[in-house]
Amino acid sequence: MNTAATNDFARASSLAHRAGHICRWTRTLIPTLREAPSDATVPSHQLMLRAGLMRQVAAGVYDYLPLGWRSITKVANIVREEMDAAGSAEIFLPVLVPMELYAGTKRDEAYGDLLFQLEDRHGRRAALGPTHEETITELCKSAITSYKQFPLTLYQIQTKFRDEFRPRAGLLRGREFLMKDAYSFHLVQEGEGGLDETYDRLHAAYTSMFIRCGLDFTIVEAESGPIGGSASHEFMVNAETGEDTILICEKSGYAANVEKCEIGERPWKFTPHAQQLTDHHTPGMPGIDKVVEHLGIQASGMLKSVVFSNTEAGNRKWIVAVVRGDHDVNEAKVRDAVGFAVQLADEKEAKQAGFAIGYVSPRVVATIANTTLLIDPDAATGLATGVWATGADTKDHHVTGFDWARDLGSPLPVDQVATDAGRGCSVRVVGVRNAEPGDPSPKAAGSRLVARRGIEVAHIFKLGTKYSDAFDFAMMDKAQQRQPVTMGCYGIGVSRTVAAAIEQNHDDAGIRWPMAIAPYHVLIVLMKPDDADHAAHAERIAAELSEAGIDVLIDDRAERPGVKFKDADLIGLPIRLTLGAKSLEEGAVEFKLRSDDSKGDLVPIAEVVARCVSEVERGLAAKA
Repeated sequence: MNTAATNDFARASSLAHRAGHICRWTRTLIPTLREAPSDATVPSHQLMLRAGLMRQVAAGVYDYLPLGWRSITKVANIVREEMDAAGSAEIFLPVLVPMELYAGTKRDEAYGDLLFQLEDRHGRRAALGPTHEETITELCKSAITSYKQFPLTLYQIQTKFRDEFRPRAGLLRGREFLMKDAYSFHLVQEGEGGLDETYDRLHAAYTSMFIRCGLDFTIVEAESGPIGGSASHEFMVNAETGEDTILICEKSGYAANVEKCEIGERPWKFTPHAQQLTDHHTPGMPGIDKVVEHLGIQASGMLKSVVFSNTEAGNRKWIVAVVRGDHDVNEAKVRDAVGFAVQLADEKEAKQAGFAIGYVSPRVVATIANTTLLIDPDAATGLATGVWATGADTKDHHVTGFDWARDLGSPLPVDQVATDAGRGCSVRVVGVRNAEPGDPSPKAAGSRLVARRGIEVAHIFKLGTKYSDAFDFAMMDKAQQRQPVTMGCYGIGVSRTVAAAIEQNHDDAGIRWPMAIAPYHVLIVLMKPDDADHAAHAERIAAELSEAGIDVLIDDRAERPGVKFKDADLIGLPIRLTLGAKSLEEGAVEFKLRSDDSKGDLVPIAEVVARCVSEVERGLAAKA
């Protein structure tokens, strides 16, 4: 972590700058549950419901209750402090996005059914914003009048909406969620005031945010998805229950998600053989699983041929990506290999062109004009015998005994590429599959990629001019040359971060909050809340803790000790102080850290506030 970020951390995490908050259990709403609803399948969803942090209103839609909202607010405040320190200005944009704003970017089509859409009484259509690139670009085009106003970074913290088909996992996959989205505007990519400079600064700010939240996380190279743009990075909270796979080179520190991860060099060679090409009737078997079972082979012994086309209308180009049957084609790598945008081919158009979709073989490059054949290295030399099964280019038929050198019917590349300029076709050997654990590292020779599980909590993008071009947003620079505005986009799932923190920090009894984002730092458990002397001790300790900047919750309920201790573990506040008759007779209280599985120890009343302050400060600084 750099020195500036460390100084910011020290400034923001100091307890001396504020008074802590005191709350009594009987004066707030914490509806704990013994059992989680049956549809809550991941730990954060179960525990947020059981600990009374939230309550489901509808599928993927939740009430945030006092404990949950306090934690979300603490994350939001850390985000706000770091964004402000990085030179950003806060705004607030409307939730409703007029559909006409999507005319130039076509992102309504990219989001598809994920986009919530509605129509008002006048027939005007709008969407509930999933992000606000279009809205902010339209705003800045009308409001920025001089190159002197660049660079500019604006951000907001606001509810976003996505119409998930199957909302699940609580706040990890909901239909509405709290998000911080920021957008930067520049006239240059590099140098002072350029996109690269702001991107690096916000990359550092994001790093500081998650350090301050007390989370163990990995920064990975990522694909941009429907947002668009060139470079992007995801911030992933490391958790065994994470829904995303991260591939890491432990030797070099390289990390990327599956969609983006590169693969190191894989030697390849087309090995000829003498086995006969044999046709097999495979009725209704366009998929790999049924074919390999029918033929009695392994998926690794098949070639999978996936047909793509260019996205521009007219001058149709075809791309056939060939990978081993147990591998998956990576669309982004196909795009990068051919140098233009691609999409899975429309089945009707592809069949009209001559492709037997579901039964395609590499040999189509010899029969269909304007076809580029991309062969993954593992598909070129994955078998020692060189023998492959593949489609037969005829519906309901596959072949075994395919030989690249004999059966392709087009010149094979000796090095990397062979072309047939007359038909506009080419054959290339290039990596076009998803990386997997065990693949060679792209950054360290001899090292292999290993897998970890993670939860995406933030994503930053270099958008370039995608959105400014769509809105014709350009500006005269200092030399009076008209320049397109280049943009960056920086998102954080605020509510998602809270859920990810719980996924990373919990045990069988409940949550184990990181200190910085815990709803309260200290829970005072009163064994006898009706005893005036005991209550007075609790009030005095709470007041001193509050004066020291520590947030305190007093459990003043008339409940059995077992209920109180179970609830204390369930809601998971970092420090528990138990005030019972026996300990108070000895002039002490029981002090226990939620992160410590051992039994608590007795601390003299006169020393307990200092002990709590020390532990809170240690907890806030633990990740710095």
